[in-house]
Amino acid sequence: MTSPTEKETDISVESSSEKRRHLRFPFIASVEVIESKSGARITGRTSDLGQGGCYVDALSSFPPGTDVFLRITRGNNLFEAQAKVSFSQDGMGMGLAFVSAMPKHVKLFQKWLLEVSGEVPPSEDVPERDAPGVTNGILKEQDSVLKELLITLIQKGVLTESEGKAMLEKLQS
Repeated sequence: MTSPTEKETDISVESSSEKRRHLRFPFIASVEVIESKSGARITGRTSDLGQGGCYVDALSSFPPGTDVFLRITRGNNLFEAQAKVSFSQDGMGMGLAFVSAMPKHVKLFQKWLLEVSGEVPPSEDVPERDAPGVTNGILKEQDSVLKELLITLIQKGVLTESEGKAMLEKLQS
């Protein structure tokens, strides 16, 4: 994956035995996961994204500890990284912890993360929400506050993670 002039950048790695260290945000995109040793491929979609990894919805999955190559496609953008399967759920999907990626892919990933966390406006490939009589700035600020509130409620156990994700997804649509 690296050329002689480019070097992969390490990305945060989460071990399978520890809890998530980073917040996750709803993020829907097409995914291809390729097992490093055999070349076996699984396609699916992401359901969430965070600084340390993502969750891939797929009917089949690789076992925890498997080294994989990941491709996430969203609009015209492609993110590629080396990752490790941190956990697996039969018939549902798998959690992936990022290991390394090329600097241009890290930059794209960080842009996506800023967008879904509400810290920057979405790029052109993500449709903006508009409401009559309300400016985009006010909507974005309100969405950001709502996202922070939902994440806090999830962290404090007031909402389950699935309840919070469903509400965060509604904010994204």
